[in-house]
Amino acid sequence: MHKLLSGSALLALAVAGAPAWAKEPAANANEAATARHYAGLIAGEQPKLSELTMFFTQMPKGGDLHHHYSGSVYAETYTEFVDKQGFCINTQTYRIETDKAVVAAERAKPAAQRACRSGAEVRADEDTWREVAKRWSNRDFYNHTNLQPAPDQRFFQTFGYFGPVANDNLREGLLEIKERAIAENVGYIETMFLLSPFIANPDFDSQAWATVNDDKALDDALRAKLAALDKDAAFNKSIDDFVQQIHAASEGIDDERFTMRYQNYTLRLLNPSQVFSAMVSSFKAAAKGGRVVGLNIVGQESTHVSMRDYLLHMKMFRFLKSVYPDVKVAMHAGELALGDVPPEGLKFHIDQALAVAGADRIGHGLDLAHEANAPGIMKTMREKDIPVEINLTSNAFISGVSTTNHPLNLYRKYGVPYVISTDDAGVTRHTLSHEYVQFASQFKPSYAEVKKASYNSIRYAFLPVAEKQRLTRQLDQRYTEFEAKIAALDAAAVRAK
Repeated sequence: MHKLLSGSALLALAVAGAPAWAKEPAANANEAATARHYAGLIAGEQPKLSELTMFFTQMPKGGDLHHHYSGSVYAETYTEFVDKQGFCINTQTYRIETDKAVVAAERAKPAAQRACRSGAEVRADEDTWREVAKRWSNRDFYNHTNLQPAPDQRFFQTFGYFGPVANDNLREGLLEIKERAIAENVGYIETMFLLSPFIANPDFDSQAWATVNDDKALDDALRAKLAALDKDAAFNKSIDDFVQQIHAASEGIDDERFTMRYQNYTLRLLNPSQVFSAMVSSFKAAAKGGRVVGLNIVGQESTHVSMRDYLLHMKMFRFLKSVYPDVKVAMHAGELALGDVPPEGLKFHIDQALAVAGADRIGHGLDLAHEANAPGIMKTMREKDIPVEINLTSNAFISGVSTTNHPLNLYRKYGVPYVISTDDAGVTRHTLSHEYVQFASQFKPSYAEVKKASYNSIRYAFLPVAEKQRLTRQLDQRYTEFEAKIAALDAAAVRAK
């Protein structure tokens, strides 16, 4: 079993290009005691889940690199935003009513006759609140027997319910996420924050679809479209305003305990002109530096549009990466399970994200075992040091993939770097600590491997080296304190026997 380098030493070796586990020093006494304590928690057929929960709640977890802002705010908070904005919640559809005239008319009615209630009224009525929470998150999904949508439908539909208030209370949402992260000893979050500005152009849509299989013609079309967008004063002002919005919302979020950075994203469910222009605005925003450190593409991969345009989107990324080679891209790729699409639809998503689009990190990578080039994918990720972002709770709920069926077994076996992350903790109602509990109880990694995963979430962040070094030194100190506490706890347990 490998013993750990300190995080600072590990990062220094990684930056220098040396193997991550070269010249390992002996673990200190507290680290060794913590490793023994942890080993006892995962031993046997039934891991000690309550003790693992306490262990991981206290353990420093570095960062969370696959994190959606809107999906990480809890439904309870969104009902508060409803009241803040003067809206109400329709108790027949459980959607937010944003028409102020309708809201005023509803409020004028006697309480018993109102079909639209405030967030406070909804929370005060347990039956109504449970119905809202059931639609705005996955709460109670497995606790009732009435007819309901499939898990993936339930998950992706939640965003339509709380969407009307998600982007108008950004600072409050970020503060909630920050305080929750600090409470569970998470020092860094890289969140997919906002959809980048885009412009629709039906003529470009037709041209993109017609040239998707002709690389030269497509690149010519993309180059011409980029040149037009470069000259579009209104479009470029929308990017400046967008970046300013992010900086205004995030002002003061960082402090000595916590750091947050932001990815912009495009939505793969839109038409090509909208997807490409959103990519352009995302690349431009990230190229400005500051708190925007990269971009992503989001949206359910199994939909018709996502499948039809997947290669087109990858080629758009390839083109823009050639224009902005220093901009980092994390990409949802392969978030598919057997049966979601025909078998041939499972064979290329991760491969094209790497080989065509040049992704710097892979989000989910769930269909690995079905990909035609699975060995080559793992070789590329291992040799180019490209990590996969693992989201166990999300994968189990949306796709029914977990434990021995999860590709994390393959990634670990063949040396692919990985990080543990949450995805949409407000929708799936869990924490990063819970993800580590799932990781430990299902896969039984050593403490050294757990600790490496924690440090990986800083190592693979889209941050300058100096920032990674700062956060790694911070993580070193937190582990020193944590392991001293666990060693003392373990000693106390021995004395109590």
